[in-house]
Amino acid sequence: MKVLIADDEESLVNFLYRGLCVEGFECTKELQLHNVETHARREQPDVIILDRMFNDEDSINIIERLKRLPHSPMVLLLTALDDVIEKIAGLDKGADDYLCKPFDFDELIARVNALCRRAKSNHETSAKALRCGNIELDLDARIAKSFDENTGFHELSLTNIEFNLLQYLMESQNKLLTRERILSRVWQSNSDPLTNIVDVYISRLRQKMPPQSGIEIVTLRGNGYRLQQTHK
Repeated sequence: MKVLIADDEESLVNFLYRGLCVEGFECTKELQLHNVETHARREQPDVIILDRMFNDEDSINIIERLKRLPHSPMVLLLTALDDVIEKIAGLDKGADDYLCKPFDFDELIARVNALCRRAKSNHETSAKALRCGNIELDLDARIAKSFDENTGFHELSLTNIEFNLLQYLMESQNKLLTRERILSRVWQSNSDPLTNIVDVYISRLRQKMPPQSGIEIVTLRGNGYRLQQTHK
């Protein structure tokens, strides 16, 4: 499971990073509050360990936006504000758990594990949706949507073949897919059609991806294609 550690205290961030990595979590870290949302959108963590105060900035003001991300993370707030009213304020804003500083590392691990179980359950419940970057596929309704942080979700106009191709690329994110494998999966053909049909549909799909899609289809000349997230 992926964990994003967001705190402006670098020594604490590094301590948590080392400890969580040893426990088997895939971790990233962020020291600037204004970068947390972009970082979370790019890395798609299952859990965010979020410090309540970044200097004079209160991080609960970004929790609602974090919860609206296509890959909605669980949020564990870390705080020195050991007050019932403050706890309620954080939870009301959408935090999933609350831990006061100073804290016991074993308790932190227990809480992160609990949130990871909830995240896994949530993802299994919504397994009929596929997400990558800012693109989401509803596999039941066969609808492709693109997310824009200013205007929300917009439906993409895809043909049946284009939808199947995009689904296969997204399911195989970061993996090389040869033209032969794409033909077999999308067109259900094991023979060479002696055409550039795969290349044509890849080109059509690229043209339909909006600039804010957060994904790109990379051509590996002579080998095939790979879908990957863009890091902007």
